[in-house]
Amino acid sequence: MPSKTPISKAGTYQEIGAFWDEHDATEFGEQTEVKFDVNIKSQRKYYPVDGYLSLKMRQIAEERGISEETLLNLWVQEKLNQVSTQQKV
Repeated sequence: MPSKTPISKAGTYQEIGAFWDEHDATEFGEQTEVKFDVNIKSQRKYYPVDGYLSLKMRQIAEERGISEETLLNLWVQEKLNQVSTQQKV
């Protein structure tokens, strides 16, 4: 973190938070209206996983030193590759 922030002159995250709790951006400089589009469609899809399967997956992920999400994505990718290869034969 820089030694001080330009507007608040704060030196810590706590001081920055305290400063902005009592101020807002309209107090500093000219405000310009901005228009932009936001695509809120998630890049992730969530699927329910059986509790027992989730527990086993967590254990295996911990043994391998990776996250459950990474392990699950690796397994799904492997399976998709297998299915794709079988369909080509």
